Amino acid sequence: MRESKIKPVGSATLTYNNKSYELPAFSGTEGPEVLDIRKLYGDADVFTYDPGFTSTASCESDITFIDGDKGILLYRGYSIDQLAEHSNFLEVCYLLLHGELPSKAEMAKFDKAITFHTMVHEQLAQFFRGFRRDAHPMAVMCGVVGALSAFYHDSTDINDRRQREIASHRLIAKMPTLAAMAYKYSMGQPFVYPLNTLGYTENFLRMTFSVPAEEYKVNPVLAKALDTIFILHADHEQNASTSTVRLAGSSGANPFACIAAGIACLWGPAHGGANEAALKMLEEIGTVDRIPEYVKKAKDPDDNFRLSGFGHRVYKNYDPRAKAMQIQCHKVLDEIGHHDDPTLKIAVALEKIALEDDYFVQRKLYPNIDFYSGITLRALGFPTSMFTALFALARTVGWIAQWKEMLEDPHQKIGRPRQIYTGKQQRDYTPLTKR
Repeated sequence: MRESKIKPVGSATLTYNNKSYELPAFSGTEGPEVLDIRKLYGDADVFTYDPGFTSTASCESDITFIDGDKGILLYRGYSIDQLAEHSNFLEVCYLLLHGELPSKAEMAKFDKAITFHTMVHEQLAQFFRGFRRDAHPMAVMCGVVGALSAFYHDSTDINDRRQREIASHRLIAKMPTLAAMAYKYSMGQPFVYPLNTLGYTENFLRMTFSVPAEEYKVNPVLAKALDTIFILHADHEQNASTSTVRLAGSSGANPFACIAAGIACLWGPAHGGANEAALKMLEEIGTVDRIPEYVKKAKDPDDNFRLSGFGHRVYKNYDPRAKAMQIQCHKVLDEIGHHDDPTLKIAVALEKIALEDDYFVQRKLYPNIDFYSGITLRALGFPTSMFTALFALARTVGWIAQWKEMLEDPHQKIGRPRQIYTGKQQRDYTPLTKR
């Protein structure tokens, strides 16, 4: 069990129905202080009302910190821009899972553990034949990830620390294999087995884009860009899908079921589909000469049109992930050349306007990570239907870290939000013959 790190900083007094109640106040290492309302219902017979839980701390966590006003994102205290520039995804996975950067020996051991878990049970391949060829990759991912619990019974006991570790390694290792299989199935191409001599991201690119008819060579520029995308999406505090994983896990569900629940939540267009929406907007604009028309629509308060991929609900400053993604985006475009892709031409031109136009600058409507990641993934050769599946692949480690932290929290309880009931009051049943 992990020890609580929150510190008491005083209290607040709530007066309700002419009675006063003391609410303890606590602080973490970063972020706003919190009021402890756990005893409020028992003492005062009153709930708090917070739709979407936007002002409620649902847990104590030492994994990820976000300061939306300052544009800060930290993984275990390390800034996202430093990790994106100097680290790699597998090292970030270790950091999120264990709390510290690994030594050389620890990294080698972890790398080997992940590499030798990338294969999936051969019978699992038969699951794919049950899906239509045009099934959305996220529909496939929900099914096959949930089905992992039917194949790996030796790592579903959540009370066994060693089994939790094995399940964690299996999920991180097998997610790229399953995502690549989902892509191959949709393309009508044969599955490609993982190759242990390749790194995590390089292996995924090979499983996705290689074919038996010719040799596949991994482009290091493209691999670095995708690896950066994985790092930037690895965790993002208590968002909808992470909260879903924690909620599912609070019931004692096995880890594979919990991650499948997270994938289902991520599939929602308001969560994981933002980069796909940004790309669809660029396709709607169509040509560079139509950009002024759409910029004018975006500025018109009476027009419902909004530029997708600009601004962010949490970040009221520049999205810190977007800075790192912008660098990789331009490297990929330079590497492959974007002269023949009108959508990418529009993206480059629109980005320039957004960074220089006073309307966008004053309102801090900067391009966010979804804008750049959508462009980059398209340039890498991924269809838009795969975008959210790639997001799920990257976010798996964050989900697992949060799930493990929840299980080790001594204050953990099964999730049970309350409600304000506005339905009918109690009434008597009337037999059908008298209605």
